Formats: sequence, C-alpha cells, structure tokens
Amino acid sequence: MVMRHFLLVFNRPAGELITVREYAVRSEALQARFDAERIHRHDPSIEVVVLTAASEADLHRTHARYFEDVGEIARRGLTMVREAG
Repeated sequence: MVMRHFLLVFNRPAGELITVREYAVRSEALQARFDAERIHRHDPSIEVVVLTAASEADLHRTHARYFEDVGEIARRGLTMVREAG
C-alpha cells in the first residue's frame, strides 16, 4: 500500500483548514511543515502537522476535527453512541 503524506495548516479558533497539501515523499512533506511553522511561528492559533495515510478520505475519518465543524463531530458522535446501543 502506498502511503501519502499530508501537510495540514489549521486555524484552531476558527476551526478551519488553511492548507491541505499532499506529498508522495515524506521528506518533502516535512520540509513543507518546517517552512509553514516558520511562517506561522508568531501565531499560537495556527497548528501545523504532517499526517500519513493511504488517502485523504482516510484522514477525514481518522482526524475528523480538521475537516468537520463542531456540530458535525457532535452529530457523528451521537450517531455512534446510538448505534452502540
């Protein structure tokens, strides 16, 4: 399975992604992360991460907080609770 590397730049207070960029090579993704951290180093509200997954769809499932608003996360959580019985 080919894994992909995703740079995410996330504005915490706004709950929104500023950047999502895919890289095939991990070292390139990490260099992009360091560059983004340098750009945003004086803004503690900005989170910069590199995540690895088989696809962006997998990231949406495993790291929903970056892709969904609070209401969507709460609704999904309630559905999971109901289904669990």
